[in-house]
Amino acid sequence: MNLVTISGPPSSGKTSVILKTIGALQKRGLSVGVVKFDCLYTDDDILYKKAGIPVKKGLSGSLCPDHYFVSNIEEVVKWGIKENLDLLITESAGLCNRCSPYIKDIKAICVIDNLSGINTPKKIGPMLKSADIVVITKGDIVSQAEREVFSSRVNSVNPKAVTMHINGLTGQGAFELSTLLYDEETDTSTVKGKKLRFSMPSALCSYCLGETRIGEDYQMGNVRKMKLGDDDDK
Repeated sequence: MNLVTISGPPSSGKTSVILKTIGALQKRGLSVGVVKFDCLYTDDDILYKKAGIPVKKGLSGSLCPDHYFVSNIEEVVKWGIKENLDLLITESAGLCNRCSPYIKDIKAICVIDNLSGINTPKKIGPMLKSADIVVITKGDIVSQAEREVFSSRVNSVNPKAVTMHINGLTGQGAFELSTLLYDEETDTSTVKGKKLRFSMPSALCSYCLGETRIGEDYQMGNVRKMKLGDDDDK
């Protein structure tokens, strides 16, 4: 079984891209399933079920969805193998720009949209910087000049990645992506012992552990203060 991870900011068009890409893969006779990771709510699993795609979803609740992803990915792989899938796609909403769910030796795709702003590629962090493929969506809504500027910003952040433009509504570009996702010679039977491409935040603060009171007296662990002195404005 092949395993790929698709990540990206909320509402960037991940699910639409995945649905169109799976359609192209199914025409090749491949069995594809999806595991959707999110924070509080998602009904994307309904869309996958309507398309006849095996799907599971996991909601992280108060946890970071990417931490939740890493804590469950081995069990997810076992589910994919049990379903006799040729390709398992994991989808994770990148709510924390500091985190990244990518695993070494597992293909990683970042979906980002043209409407998010030209400086967004510099803000996303390892989710974009360590991806193998960057999919840019919603190009039909902006001008050609805006598309080129945005694509250039993406390339400046991750020059090694394959950059693709896909229309999630029409599916234009999805076939090209599908040709990059499945490799007959690749077999992922487990991810146990594999390593993340980029470390998660390395320390906890009191608010990570459930503290709700505000003030220095209640702040413990990894706390970083802004410098707000007058000299800092000079």
